[in-house]
Amino acid sequence: MNTRVIRVVKVAVFLACLVPLYVLVHRFRVDNLGTDPVATITHFTGNWGVYFLLGGLAITPVRRISPKLGWLVRFRRMVGLYAFFYATLHLLTYVFLFSGFDLQGALDNVKGHQFATVGQKFHDVWPTILDDLKKRTFIQIGLLAWFTLFLLALTSPQAVMQRMGGKSWQTLHRTVYGAAFLCLLHYSLSVKKGNTGPFVEMMIFLALIAARPAWQWLDKRRRAAVPKQALRV
Repeated sequence: MNTRVIRVVKVAVFLACLVPLYVLVHRFRVDNLGTDPVATITHFTGNWGVYFLLGGLAITPVRRISPKLGWLVRFRRMVGLYAFFYATLHLLTYVFLFSGFDLQGALDNVKGHQFATVGQKFHDVWPTILDDLKKRTFIQIGLLAWFTLFLLALTSPQAVMQRMGGKSWQTLHRTVYGAAFLCLLHYSLSVKKGNTGPFVEMMIFLALIAARPAWQWLDKRRRAAVPKQALRV
């Protein structure tokens, strides 16, 4: 696939990745978020963060199926950044909506240039957030997962990779597998029993993890078979 086509496809993929956000905003505008809007937004943003994260991890195994799919690697960074984007929306939903933060009052304060009052509102809910963080394991795990994704997003530009050195950069970015596991663990611990979503996504994640050593094993066998075939000739 030539560079011009890649650019066009990148724009299309970029816009497609915004579709979930558009759907969420539309549901908010038409008041279609269910009986518990905060829970709906929380699960919606969290789920899409996981979907994009798994999608980014799937790019490498898929592109190895055929040399013609090598161009997929050019979309890995974009998909990964969208995973971080939706994970951040998920975190902000907790901070601004779930924690009891007076969002409407804060917006009114900003309009009136009363920024000190906004800071006071943060100060008021901060003990609640800290208490949740201490008591709820799934929140601790989720925050650790988000921080890992934050580091990966921060170091994703090409210029940062050149400064860090390829080997160090690659070592850091392999922690994306750990971040994915933490996200899925956070998801599993936060939903009610009987919800099969975490199980299905964990199976997909494990399949993606297994794909790397499986591919290396197949590649070794393929290379070992070449000299034998040459000797027969």
